[in-house]
Amino acid sequence: MITQATPSDRDRVIGTFIAAFATDPVLRYLFPGDTYATQAPLFAGHLFDRRVAAGTVWIAEGGAAVAMWDAPGPGAPSAPPSSYLPADTAARLDDYDAQIHPHLPTEPHWYLGVLACDPAYAGRRLGRAAMEPGLRRAAADGVPAVLETGTMENVGIYQRSGWTIDATVTAGGIDAWILRHPGLS
Repeated sequence: MITQATPSDRDRVIGTFIAAFATDPVLRYLFPGDTYATQAPLFAGHLFDRRVAAGTVWIAEGGAAVAMWDAPGPGAPSAPPSSYLPADTAARLDDYDAQIHPHLPTEPHWYLGVLACDPAYAGRRLGRAAMEPGLRRAAADGVPAVLETGTMENVGIYQRSGWTIDATVTAGGIDAWILRHPGLS
């Protein structure tokens, strides 16, 4: 069952994010060593808070999987990372974003900022189900969907769902792939 997330889903979504990205190279670059346990939840909460108010967060199975999207056009103003993360972490995040964002499309698009599935629910296609409402919205708007990932394993998973590679970038010493999807009708 897929539902639009509400603020009451915040804790479950953060838990899913933390479990899903525990070994992700991008998140481990941003939050090295022991900082992951304390700073990644702040980051996940910020991403959730920024998007839930816009109605662009969908969850599967009560939050076992989550898709957090940015719709085309100006979104709600976002607090700078330095307002909720230590300066060194905020600098890494700003640097990573500065290296990735020039490779994202300039035309309107739906951006899948987070797709996470609790590893305890892996293999049930919950991530794919949680992402579908955003893909439908992209198709309805007549614009592509775009994401980036830092693992080749994820690239294969996304390609099996109809995504294609738009660009390969090295950011923070990590290979990252930017993918595009035409949306679902």
